[in-house]
Amino acid sequence: HPMNASAPVDPTRCPLCGDDNTCGVAAGTGQCWCFATSVPPEVLARVPEAQRDRACVCQRCASGERSAEEARERLARLTRDA
Repeated sequence: HPMNASAPVDPTRCPLCGDDNTCGVAAGTGQCWCFATSVPPEVLARVPEAQRDRACVCQRCASGERSAEEARERLARLTRDA
């Protein structure tokens, strides 16, 4: 797994693909797009245990627009290029 479980969680990044998750709570507004969206349980189940309830998934992952495989490949690229 490319993510180090002891690494700090970035609340502004999707834990599945690494993209900006546009989380309003992380931005300090107290509201988030996810409050009005139902994220499928199978998507939430892919979030690493250490990041659950600490970072929002992005809208593309939440909607299923980005597949699990696409998300893994994107995160691996971002982690490798960092």
